[in-house]
Amino acid sequence: MTKPTIVFAGSVYPGQFGGLCDYLRRSGMADTYFLTTPGQRDKNLHRGAHILGFTPDGKIVGPQSYYYSAKVERSARISRGLLKALKTFETHKKIDVVVTHSLWGAPHFLYDEINAAIVSYIEFPSYRAHGWDPSYPPDEAQRIGDRNMEMLHFHQALRSDLVICPSHHAKSMFPQALRSNIEVQLEGFDFASDPAPEPADAPRPFTIGFSARDLSSAKGFETYVRLVDQLVQRGIDAEFIALGDAEATTYGYEAQWVARHYGGDVASFRDHLLRVYPHAAEKIRFPGKLPYDEFVREIAGIDLFLYPLKYGVANWGLVEILGRGGCVIAPDRGYAAELIQDDVNGRLLPDDDAAWIAEILALMDDPARRYRYGTAARQLARQAYSMAAVAPRYMRLFRLAMDNRRARLAG
Repeated sequence: MTKPTIVFAGSVYPGQFGGLCDYLRRSGMADTYFLTTPGQRDKNLHRGAHILGFTPDGKIVGPQSYYYSAKVERSARISRGLLKALKTFETHKKIDVVVTHSLWGAPHFLYDEINAAIVSYIEFPSYRAHGWDPSYPPDEAQRIGDRNMEMLHFHQALRSDLVICPSHHAKSMFPQALRSNIEVQLEGFDFASDPAPEPADAPRPFTIGFSARDLSSAKGFETYVRLVDQLVQRGIDAEFIALGDAEATTYGYEAQWVARHYGGDVASFRDHLLRVYPHAAEKIRFPGKLPYDEFVREIAGIDLFLYPLKYGVANWGLVEILGRGGCVIAPDRGYAAELIQDDVNGRLLPDDDAAWIAEILALMDDPARRYRYGTAARQLARQAYSMAAVAPRYMRLFRLAMDNRRARLAG
């Protein structure tokens, strides 16, 4: 079969699908290119001539002209610039598939304008569908504005030749009528950079960790702090570490709640929680946002990970932990159960503090079981999510999109 030409598009590189784009090119599975914004292209020229630039039709960082349709407006500026770049590309090379990020590589101006199959990656359709924490609810303006994001994603689910979601949980957030055009595939990971074990000068304390891009309510950071507070009050001899950015953009509205509640006197949701749970505040170490290599080294030294997710559809950090042999406790609902088989490669527990505390204490005293979970986690994650494993699956999905386009045109 002829090697297809695939163009990935996103405002940030490597970002979404950058690693896949490079892997498919290196392996010879496809002739791939990545269209990104000029600044991102300039920073990554050393990665290869296949990194190309597109210029959005106006500013895409910061507020847009109308709050309630800001995401749609920003996406329009991206899509207009993307359309121009793709049409220029088509003048010298035929494109088989364009793979876009639903917001940062928005495809909605591409339909019927280019001659390639269009694949849209949609992480989740809206914040309403994703989940609003009732403790930190959105205000009316945010609820109304969110409908435009949902509208944009529903339109893409209808018009794209294929939609990819990162989990079955994410797919279930779409109306039933739209799901037939949605396939599930989580991105691939490079597990080759396992750090060499560092020699310990002395026995180290048992370490209980939390890891997510953002220290947010949705990721379960509040639950982690609350559990640590209880463990410290019990006198448990352990170290506690929370990896993640305390001031990153989150999938919730806790930051606005903190700003309103404290009138600007507290900087972040994390700092609010440390006021509420003073025993935890004395013990948790916060390395902050780390470069990737340092992050990998940190997770290698954690004995037990708590991942008490509240809302979410995928977490790349969780796959990193599993793929590097981490022992994880997670909730028995949502997408975590797609990654973890209870008592095989981790534990799945109900939302009950007593159950989590009991399991933490049991695992602290059972290194053999921790080792069994970690070994299975490493093996299963690498079998399912290494780049070598996912690349052929993505190629099947891209060929399915091409078939869908041909069938649509023939009909």
